[in-house]
Amino acid sequence: ILVNDIAARSATRLRPGDRISVYVPPVPPVDLRAEDIPLEVVYEDNHVLIIDKPTGLTVHPAPGHPHGTLVNALLARYPELEGIGAPTRPGIVHRLDADTSGLMAVARTQFAYESLVLQLKDRTVTKVYFALVRGYLTPPEGTVEAPVGRNPQDRKLMGVVSGGRDATTSYRTLQQYEGFALLEVRPHTGRTHQIRVHMAAMGHPVAGDRKYGGRVPFLRRQFLHAHRLGLCLPDTGKDVEFASPLPTDLQEALDGLKPRT
Repeated sequence: ILVNDIAARSATRLRPGDRISVYVPPVPPVDLRAEDIPLEVVYEDNHVLIIDKPTGLTVHPAPGHPHGTLVNALLARYPELEGIGAPTRPGIVHRLDADTSGLMAVARTQFAYESLVLQLKDRTVTKVYFALVRGYLTPPEGTVEAPVGRNPQDRKLMGVVSGGRDATTSYRTLQQYEGFALLEVRPHTGRTHQIRVHMAAMGHPVAGDRKYGGRVPFLRRQFLHAHRLGLCLPDTGKDVEFASPLPTDLQEALDGLKPRT
């Protein structure tokens, strides 16, 4: 960004008549190369894959993160995914944050892709998460309905904002610990960071979530795990559900907490 042909600083104050020039560099093309990255496949048939994604694995390449993603791993093991769905995220019908672990569905055929996208749109896919949050929710079981959109103060974050997209999240308290509660959470919509934003807006941020106020010393990432995933298999029409236990890091964090009496 230039002001009167001079590089601007964050403290630059603008005056009437200043000429502002903005240069937006072109987005480099995404190189979808196959990479030998380990995958835990829970289920596969000719149309659908169910993946148990580990924490730290980004779902698809993007500017600034071109390699080492779930998509790169999938292309190495399932090259037929190329061309399925969106060009830069083949086979991907929904996402998990990089630091969120758990179950994801992936389409192996265009037929399956369209079926799964429709199921997600119709909200017939069941997604259940384990989340550890700060404090105790009142009531211990309930539903949050609040629009989610870009935070106007920080565009890298999401928030509950007027004019955001409708978002609904149900929760149920499973166990209380000193200072924390373990929840079973069901997002009925699929907004970016939805669970994290809704919990933070209620004053109970997800433990370990450094972006939304949940930083704790005993976690290096947010305590959020996609525990159960239910859907209809596109080729047979059979309803199926898959489950993933808590990964070791989250289970150890839980074991280190003292139950509330």
